[in-house]
Amino acid sequence: MAITTRWMDNDVYGHINNVQYYSYFDTAVNRYLIEQGVLDIHTGKVIGLVVETHCNFFSSAAFPDDIQAGIRVAHLGRSSVRYEVGLFLEDSGKAIAQGHFVHVYVDRESQDPVEIPQDLRSVLSVLA
Repeated sequence: MAITTRWMDNDVYGHINNVQYYSYFDTAVNRYLIEQGVLDIHTGKVIGLVVETHCNFFSSAAFPDDIQAGIRVAHLGRSSVRYEVGLFLEDSGKAIAQGHFVHVYVDRESQDPVEIPQDLRSVLSVLA
């Protein structure tokens, strides 16, 4: 999916600041889940909490670059999923970063881990 960089994403060195890459990861995964109809960010009973993140940087990007994000599921557990995300410069297809993050799915109210609902598991399985 396409991610449009913003002026505020740049740092004083003239490239996208490292913290923004984590935001791009989060955006790519959650946008996919919302578009697939398995994440209701306002009233859903089950939500994913990020418990682990990691990023490797390969080259710079800067506003107004357009970035393409690719996601896959590297591990699908009972209550957690590990997503792997690649970020690419749109025009060149050159990888600028890759990383992962782990969602643990919990009951929104109690914050206790829960089994991943079947509709969500089915959507995640497509990316495995």
